This record gives sequence, C-alpha cells and structure tokens, in this order.
Amino acid sequence: MAKRGGFPGGGMPGNMNNLMKQAQRMQRQMEENQKEMENKEFTSKSGGGAVTVTVNGSKEVKSVTIAPEAVDPDDVEMLQDMIVAAVNEALKQVDEANAAAMNRMTGGLGGFGF
Repeated sequence: MAKRGGFPGGGMPGNMNNLMKQAQRMQRQMEENQKEMENKEFTSKSGGGAVTVTVNGSKEVKSVTIAPEAVDPDDVEMLQDMIVAAVNEALKQVDEANAAAMNRMTGGLGGFGF
C-alpha cells in the first residue's frame, strides 16, 4: 500500500520550525507596533478647524480644543456634532494606521485567513 502524504517520515519538522519562527517574529513585531502606536497621536479637525481633537494610538482622547466662535448658546447641537465628527475621524486615523502596520507585517495577506 502506498504511503500517503508528501512529507518524508510522516512529519514536517523543518517547515514547522520555520512557521514557528515566523509566528514568533510576527508576534514581536505586533508588540513593538502596539507600543509604538500607544505613543503616537492622531489629530482631526471639524467645522473648518473650530473643533480639534487629539487621540493616542490606544484610542484615548488626549485633548479637545474648541474655538470661541464655535460656542453658540443657541446652537449647542452644532458644537456637539463637530466634536463627534472630529473624534470619529481621529479614531478612524488610528484604525487606518493599525491596518497599515498589520499589512506591512503580513505582507499584504490581510491576516491569517488563507
């Protein structure tokens, strides 16, 4: 009866070792990227610069700046909308930076879902 499988000795130790080394290297890169991202800041503006929001790579809001002319007691909703828009855009920048870093690490594979 013919032996099934294409690996001598029934295993793949050389390939498995390489795969483990690659996985460990990728894990180190991911940890380094995480630390680097925590220190990065992402800033977004809305309302023509009336509202500026800065977040860090951990998605923590670090600062919100509101131009005095943006404060209209008769139109608080507009100010709220500008803040929400600026925060969402800054958080989107964090996600895009994370995706770009992951893409660099995986060589464009988009993760491990082969």
